[in-house]
Amino acid sequence: MNGSADEEFVYDEASGEWIPASQVAANAAAAGAVEVRDSVGNLLADGDSVTLIKDLKVKGANQVLKRGTVIRSIRLTGDAQEIDCRHDTIKGLVLRAEFVKKG
Repeated sequence: MNGSADEEFVYDEASGEWIPASQVAANAAAAGAVEVRDSVGNLLADGDSVTLIKDLKVKGANQVLKRGTVIRSIRLTGDAQEIDCRHDTIKGLVLRAEFVKKG
């Protein structure tokens, strides 16, 4: 058995074993994690750089981000289709994953 002497254990019916409660929590978090994929199906992660695949008019900024613009250091939001981005001229930019390509 792994874990400290005072750690709680939970019976896992799927495996028929007693496992640490901390492992159950970690497994639940991993199962609930949202996968964010770009326009061609590549899995995105925090810190990735993405390229816009089409011109996008930014609401509230009176600006158009051109196709081919590279956005660096994205952050995932927990939504499967939205990513939080930073751009030199736009603060608080959120893009839909369907309009970007990893790379």
